[in-house]
Amino acid sequence: MSDREGNIGPGSSDDDLSLPKATVAKMISELLPSDVTCAKETRDLVIECCVEFIHLISSEANEICEQESKKTIAPEHIIGALKRLGFDSFTTEVEDVLKDHKQQQKVLVFSYLYAIFNHWALLQDREKKADKIRDSGLTPEELQAKQEELFALSRAKFAQPQQQQQQLPQPQT
Repeated sequence: MSDREGNIGPGSSDDDLSLPKATVAKMISELLPSDVTCAKETRDLVIECCVEFIHLISSEANEICEQESKKTIAPEHIIGALKRLGFDSFTTEVEDVLKDHKQQQKVLVFSYLYAIFNHWALLQDREKKADKIRDSGLTPEELQAKQEELFALSRAKFAQPQQQQQQLPQPQT
């Protein structure tokens, strides 16, 4: 069933579809010269036109999708719909945006994989350290005594410079 034959989803109608008014208003103000303003009715009309355009393109893309016996509308179907409806001049820019989007998705995937690899490497490092402690042959009591000894050495090293500063003669006023 195409979108033209029924409702978009359960309990919804075309009247329910819209675009965020603040976003559209911002886009309009960015495109217009600074000395030109846009009336609320005009903004609402632009939103209605945009929704209708999206509906038109998606319906045509859905028909192309059904003709190809596909169940998911792909970017190629949108580009085909633009061409069928006479918006050939839009396709180059749409293809460029699609290419940029795919590149950004690759970067995100590689960033995610890099983070996973780093986490895995950190876990491997922790396992090696745990193995080193396990394989040391020391009992837990001996390990705790060794740790307390290292803490005591660290405290002594930290306290040493402070003691030297206290031993320095204080300037006379």
